Parts: sequence; C-alpha cells; structure tokens
Amino acid sequence: MSAAVPPVEQAQSTVERGWPIGVEPLPGGAHARVWAPKAKRVELVVEPDGPVTVLDDEGNGYFSGAVTGLEAGGLYRFRLDGGGTLYPDPMSRFQPDGPHGPSQLVDPHRFDWTDRDWRGRSIKGQVIYEMHIGTFTPEGSWDAALRELPALAELGVTVLELMPVSEFPGRFGWGYDGVNLFAPTRLYGDPDAMRRFVDGAHRLGLAVILDVVYNHFGPDGNYLKCFADEYFTDRYKNDWGEAINFDGPDSGPVREFFLSNAAYWIEEYHLDGLRLDATQSIFDSGEPHILTEISRTVRKAAGDRAAILVGENEPQHASMVKQADEGGCGLCAIWNDDFHHSAMVALTGRMEAYYTDYRGTPQEFVSAMKHGFLYQGQWYRWQGKRRGMPAFGLPRPAFVTFLQNHDQIANSARGLRVHALTSPGRLRAMTALTLLGPGTPMLFQGQEFAAGTPFLYFADHKPELAGLVENGRAEFLAQFPSIASSPMRDGLPKPHAEESFIRCKLDHGERETNAHVWALHRDLLRLRREDRVFAAQRVGGLDGAVLGEEAFVLRIFGEEEGDDRLLLVNLGRDLTLSVLAEPLVAPPRDGAWTVLWSSEEPLYGGCGTGPVEQPGGAWRLPGQAALVLGPARDFLTKSDGTGGNTTPVIVVSKG
Repeated sequence: MSAAVPPVEQAQSTVERGWPIGVEPLPGGAHARVWAPKAKRVELVVEPDGPVTVLDDEGNGYFSGAVTGLEAGGLYRFRLDGGGTLYPDPMSRFQPDGPHGPSQLVDPHRFDWTDRDWRGRSIKGQVIYEMHIGTFTPEGSWDAALRELPALAELGVTVLELMPVSEFPGRFGWGYDGVNLFAPTRLYGDPDAMRRFVDGAHRLGLAVILDVVYNHFGPDGNYLKCFADEYFTDRYKNDWGEAINFDGPDSGPVREFFLSNAAYWIEEYHLDGLRLDATQSIFDSGEPHILTEISRTVRKAAGDRAAILVGENEPQHASMVKQADEGGCGLCAIWNDDFHHSAMVALTGRMEAYYTDYRGTPQEFVSAMKHGFLYQGQWYRWQGKRRGMPAFGLPRPAFVTFLQNHDQIANSARGLRVHALTSPGRLRAMTALTLLGPGTPMLFQGQEFAAGTPFLYFADHKPELAGLVENGRAEFLAQFPSIASSPMRDGLPKPHAEESFIRCKLDHGERETNAHVWALHRDLLRLRREDRVFAAQRVGGLDGAVLGEEAFVLRIFGEEEGDDRLLLVNLGRDLTLSVLAEPLVAPPRDGAWTVLWSSEEPLYGGCGTGPVEQPGGAWRLPGQAALVLGPARDFLTKSDGTGGNTTPVIVVSKG
C-alpha cells in the first residue's frame, strides 16, 4: 500500500502492514500500531465486552501487537497507562458514533471496485465543481449525491472537489473542524458509501479530489495530545487553533501521520488528488517542505493514474506550483483570489474589506487573463504588506478561477449567491470570461442553475463552544463595515442553528426552473472543450486591450494563422466604437469575424444579438454582454475601388 511502510517485527515474525499506524484486519485477527510517547502502557480494548490486548512497547514511542477478538466491523478504543478514559484510534477508519465514540475496524479490501481502467485526470483541460455532500442534496448522503452526478457530467464538469469529509463533532458542519482525519464522517454514510460515490463518479468520467485540512484540528473531539504532545507546536501562530509540528522536535512521526493520510485517500478510496486548505498556515522551515513531500507521496500512491493537487494560499505564493528543483512544492494549481475579488467589485460595485485593493476594471481582467495573479509582489494596502510573488510563465491551468466558493458566498452575511448581488447580463458576461478564460474554472454547487438557496456558515457544536464560534464569526465579518452595522450584525444567521444548515440544501429541481442558466453553463463548457483555440490554454496564447470604461477584448491566438478567437466583454452600457485603432480586433488575414457565441441569446435569458460590425466599419458592443468572434469563412466581399483590401458585406451571427 503506502510508500515506505516498514514491516513491524513482533515475536520473531514479520507483520506486513499497509500503514505505519492504525489497526488493520489481518488473517486470523488484527494488528495495531499507535504512536503514544506520552504513555508507558497502551491497551487496545474491544467493545463492548471483548478482550483487552496489551501492546508491546517498541522503545521508540510506538506500541504495537496482534489483537484477538476483533474482526472487521468490530469496535475498539485505546486505554493509556491504565486510566479510566478510553480513546478512539488516532488513525480510525470510521467513527460510527462520532469522534467521542469507539473506532470501528474497517476492511478496505472488501469493496468491489469497477474503475480498474480509470487513469485519472491531469489538471489541463479540467472544470472543477466544489461540493458539500451534506447540502448537495436534501438527504445529504453519498448515495443521494451519486444520483445527481450524471447531470454534472452532461454539464461539462470533469473534477469534483469535495469539501472536507473527515469526522467532526455535531450533526452538521462545513468539515474544516475535522478531528479524525482518516475517518469519513458518519453523517454522509459508511466508508463503502463513499467508495460507491467515487466508483460511480469514475464510471461517468468524473475525477474526485478531496479538500483536506493539514493546518489545524477542530476544537472538539481531538484526542491526539492524549497520545503525544508533539503533534502540535506553539512556535507558530495559527488563526484556527494550535499549529501542527512539522519541523520541531519529534516531528518525524507527525509528518508520517499526515503523509500517510494523503496517500490513504488516494489508495483506499481511489481519489484523484487533494485540495489543500489554507497552506499559508502549514508551517515548515525544513527541507523538503511538507507540502513537497505530500505532493510526491500523492503521486507515488496514484501510481500510473494522474493526480491533481490544488492549493488554497491566501498570499498567493506562486512557488507552490513550481517543481521542487525550482524551489516549489510541486502542486498542480492554486486558487486565484485576485480574479474573484476583482470580479466581485465589477459585479457589485462593493469595495469593502479584502476587496479594498481592487477596482474591477477592464485592465484588471486583461491582466488576470494574461498573468494569473494581479498582485505579484506589490504593496497591498488592506494588509499593510506586499502580496504575492512573480507568476509570469506559469502554466495557465495552474490558476483556478472562480466567481463563487464556499467561503466567499458565506461572507456575504446572508449567504447570498452572486446572481442575487448583480444584474443577469453582467453575470452572464462574467461567467463567459471565467469559463472561457485560460485558467482552470471552478463552479460552486448550485451556481450552474442559479440556486435560490443560500450557503451559510454552519457548525453544530456543544453550547459553550457554539457561543464562541458565533461570536468569532461575527467578529470576522465585522471587517465589512456594512455587515458590522447593528441591523446586519443582529440578523446574522446563527452557525449552530439547524435552520442555517437546512436552508443551504440544494433543490435540483431548479435545473428546470432556471433552465436558461443551466444552458448558459452547458454551452460555455462545450465551447471551451470542443473549440481547439479555447481548449489549448497556452502560455502566451492570448493578449488583451481595453476598449472602453467597462469593456475589453481578449484575443486568443490559434496555432494556425487566421484561426484566432475574440472574446469581447462589455460590463457597461452599449458601446459604439467608431475608431478601431487597436490591432487586437483586426480581422484574420483576408478574412472577417463572425459571432460564434453570445451571452445575449434568448436561450440564456438575453435580449438578442445584433451585428457587431456596423455600416461604415464601426463596431457596436451590446451592454452587459459577452461575445465570442471567430473567423468567417466564404464571406461575400466588395472592393474598395482602388485595389486595396476588401471588406465583408455582412458579419453573420450564428447564435
């Protein structure tokens, strides 16, 4: 199984384990191994009334031994130094009663996978869909989510990015306060239900990557410090809890724990990669960096399958997507917050808090399409420091571009989705830019049909912790002056209220109700996939220019001469360009432009599209719209009478 797992010597025989820690079923019983340097004696207790096994002290902080009376499906916990408290396994594969209950022995080999020919997906050409299993369907289960996947495959989605599923306390939550990193939460189904989901996704051609939290543990149900204080360190500041000890004394077993977790999801659940949460809070001053080791471990675990590694990194350190020999971490892609922030300013006009340093101008969008990040080392007023680092020359797919994600929707106080904050025309145009741009586009669940349900912050905690979480959430949102005002703050949804969770569950019937929004996303993703110029995602494959106060053009260059595309975006009023002193709008050699796609088609809820080129040569760009132009073929021409260039009689719209 996992890479570099040494066999455990015990009683003159060698026990072949899959992982360096945890309890594993073996012929004739089970075998346990746990890192517990804090203890002098470790016992495994089979529940409810099973035998007790005293594990052997290996002399290096680890305790191990064969276990009797425990079979797959059986429950167990650990007792440390003869105490009265029993603790779940740090590497528990399942917690059927939640993080405070016993662990269950799981046989990972009994599931009958059907994806033996699946080879995964590399990052180029992908369309990511972020989803939260608990709210993706009314049932909030793996099996219910699986039933909706054919529609996503038809839409053009290729990669499912699952919000964290590791076990966490309570009845509902986002998953970022997980405490049992190897155990898929009981709330969505058992481990085999998750396997059915992944297996079914692969049958549809959908890759599945998992959002993992390697920067902190949740505040309730984390028993790791009962086994070893060395899991954590106070040498770094972490906004969400104690920092993980990746580089301090006795950090070797800690690194082993997380590297095993990364490989575990790839091997035992056939996942196609990971999304790494808040990597700026994964602290490691050593070499190689833990992120580099995670990258290598995931790829080794994937074997001949392609693997995708995406990082969330608020400072936007471009080095994360460079190879280790270039000073990087070897990830495939990184979230592009700059693009999101600029887009939200353009769509809503609001420039509060972390939107302060963006203007939503045409030049920002041209720069984002050409260079990825907008801040690559410049001064960032909101934080009072420089932001980013040079990202020139990085592959275009390395930038994950989005208009919505779980954080950003929830940060609108009422959990409003972007369609409720802007006009339909502007949103259609910005959607076109996002889905046709050279980065890797990402949708958030329900975005594809303008879901009427909000996405709020919800977390079910015990009362004393729930109050702290509610206050902390309000303090975070207070960076927005409009939310900090008394009427808004007083009306913030309570994270621990079940209503906050229930309100966020999607109604997939809205796919039909809002069929025009679904059609918009479907057709854009088809164009992105099937048009060879958009599909290329080449470095240096486009240029752009500002055409007006709220209008710009991108020229995406084809590999063959005369095979370019124009993406015209006008977020403002109708614009007539009587002077076209801009070479990027020049027609293909001996050719002319024709409209290949328009956001104003009635199919999408638009008002229709007229000719772009007007009599006399002026161009008219409809307001709050996006158009795709391609080379016209076999168009009628007339001579200018002096032997010069010919001009098209009409530019035909294909709709």
